Amino acid sequence: MTRRPRALSALLLAAVFLLGTGAGQAQAVGYRYWSFWDRDGDHWTYATQGPSTARPADGDVQGFRFAVSEDSQEAAEPRGTASFAAICGGTPARHGHKRVALVLDFGTRADAPSGEAPPAPRRACARVPADATTAEALAAVAPPLRYDTNALLCAIAGYPAKGCGEQVDTALTSPGTTKNVTDKAAGAEKKDGGPSVGLLAGGAVVVALAGAAVWQARRRRHA
Repeated sequence: MTRRPRALSALLLAAVFLLGTGAGQAQAVGYRYWSFWDRDGDHWTYATQGPSTARPADGDVQGFRFAVSEDSQEAAEPRGTASFAAICGGTPARHGHKRVALVLDFGTRADAPSGEAPPAPRRACARVPADATTAEALAAVAPPLRYDTNALLCAIAGYPAKGCGEQVDTALTSPGTTKNVTDKAAGAEKKDGGPSVGLLAGGAVVVALAGAAVWQARRRRHA
């Protein structure tokens, strides 16, 4: 007579575990890294190439932003306005060279690795050979640069001192440092004003098990 109640208890615990697991999956996770941007008119667009392969033209404006982001769709763009005239207006053209305006946004304290503080934003005009890549332009005005073994840009002007694209719980970053990734995760749990399918399924399991427990109890009373 004790096996059935114990079995039901085990199933109830399993259902509770599944519910807890579903809630844990809603945790928003991002990555701390330097994102790369092209200036298109009066707004930024996420670059389609990496800085080591992109070859900007004379007069281009490009930007880098250090932040915690879930992906390129959620990446935080460089802050403030930027124009080639404002950044490179005082740098004369030179034959065989090009001028690239670079905007470097080191991000916020909330996005900084533990124990580090972001430097102030910086704008620089890189005058480099005509065939230079963005990485070469960046190296000319903001050394030292640091890369990982996969050629991912890890640090600009030595910031940050360590780490490269590490995973971060976005709930620990301050609002506004990225687009609201945590709200996006919450939206996955609640669509069209209702709970997620996983939550409903878990609730159905609990209800079914509770009904089975009542049915077993009635059988024991009538036995």
